[in-house]
Amino acid sequence: MPEGHTIHRLARDHGALLQGREVSLSSPQGRFDAGAELLSGRVLEAIEPYGKHLFYAFEGEVLLHVHLGLYGKWTTGFGPPPLPRGALRVRMTTGDAWLDLRGPTACEVYSPPEKAAVLARLGPDPLRRDGDQLRAWTRISRSKAPIGQLLMDQAVLAGIGNVYRAELLFRAGLSPFTVGRDVSQGTWEALWEDTRTVMRAGVKAGRIVTTAREDRTRVSGRVSREDSHYVYRRAGRECRRCGAEVRTQVMAARNLFWCPHCQPA
Repeated sequence: MPEGHTIHRLARDHGALLQGREVSLSSPQGRFDAGAELLSGRVLEAIEPYGKHLFYAFEGEVLLHVHLGLYGKWTTGFGPPPLPRGALRVRMTTGDAWLDLRGPTACEVYSPPEKAAVLARLGPDPLRRDGDQLRAWTRISRSKAPIGQLLMDQAVLAGIGNVYRAELLFRAGLSPFTVGRDVSQGTWEALWEDTRTVMRAGVKAGRIVTTAREDRTRVSGRVSREDSHYVYRRAGRECRRCGAEVRTQVMAARNLFWCPHCQPA
């Protein structure tokens, strides 16, 4: 599932193509015909990312809400769009650019109150200027759930997925099994700031890279996929820093990865 950095990057890129312009919408698949008809021909005024959600605000106070989920994907291009193929949920065009959406978990027309209801269910987004780390800390500090579970809870922190969970906890030297109320406020504040740093880098690069140069196999040039992470999908291999065996088990319905030496219980 795309994590928060991907959503913010999509909002940035789509805004450059569509914002302030009249947009035509269609649903070649047919599953969004009514929504496409309602929105088509309106000016797209803004695109707002929040966690794993995208809100496309059109004139007339109507919005397109998209949650990509596990299988959703946007593709873009310039000039005339190609012939529609497969399960193409939504196509947006401006005459010189096009965007196609396939396989989203959610694709629906929203009113401002419906958008507000979604945001009210979410925790702060570390990539937003209005992200409030104290709001997340309040929930974490009162919880008996492990921090590895809390980071995946979108009601606690919006935009964090399985890769960031594993990597941020490793970088913090924090065991994923530490219960929320045992995480000190100082530890949480440092984790929040590191989250913002790493995710902003993800927006810029379009990928998740969490390793320091000195911890990579190749210390120069573009970071390879192999060198991108400390523990994510490295179960049974040596920790980059201490040589201990990276472990894995299921937590919050996803495979968790951690180093028992660098992240002691």
